[in-house]
Amino acid sequence: MPQGTRGGKGFGQDGPDTLPVPGAPDLEVRLRRSARARRLSLRVGRSDGRVTLSLPVGASLVDAQAFVAEQAGWIARHVAAAPPPRVVRVGATLPVLGREIPVIVGPGRSARLNGTSIAVADDDRAGPRVKALLQTLARTHLAEAVDRHSAALGIAPTRMTLRDTRSRWGSCSSRRELMFSWRLVMAPAEVLDYVAAHEVAHLRHMDHSPRFWAQVAALMPDYAPRRDWLRREGAALHAVDFGGR
Repeated sequence: MPQGTRGGKGFGQDGPDTLPVPGAPDLEVRLRRSARARRLSLRVGRSDGRVTLSLPVGASLVDAQAFVAEQAGWIARHVAAAPPPRVVRVGATLPVLGREIPVIVGPGRSARLNGTSIAVADDDRAGPRVKALLQTLARTHLAEAVDRHSAALGIAPTRMTLRDTRSRWGSCSSRRELMFSWRLVMAPAEVLDYVAAHEVAHLRHMDHSPRFWAQVAALMPDYAPRRDWLRREGAALHAVDFGGR
């Protein structure tokens, strides 16, 4: 993530919301003004490939334009590397526990997983209905994995919630509350199981110390390839677009 420091007169909230990328007419950078930002920094969204430039209060429009021009090559490379969006609709496929499942026309308003396919009404709510189905499946599979690993650890969480987080796959609070991204249900089952074991291990060690990783290994000796899969392929799970956010 490129960063830089500039000086000059700030351009405030009445300035442009986006800037073009020199040499790449199809790309634009969204501007995000932040009182917390100390320097200009670029980020490419893992789910949509959108580019955002965070600006400190004192940054000027000239600063922003110059920084975007300097980083045009970096922007183009990272946007090209982002996984293409996959729109969920009837006729498409999507991963469920690592298997590509077709979405077909079915009766009723709710989406249903029928063995090797997902059946849903063919209308503009198909994507959100499939999303609701996957959230239900995620809760079932994650709850089972958490129960199994926490029983092995001898410490139970106080709560488990699901969210559509972009920066992390799971978390554990000091109150022993676990949070997971429901998109894990699209990963292979063993990867979902690894994230559950990882967060359960935090119930004993609230850090990433050697003791923590030893605890993960005690719960799941072969965790490393599962972690590597998520690092390598996880961005593609964020690229699945269900519409109707």
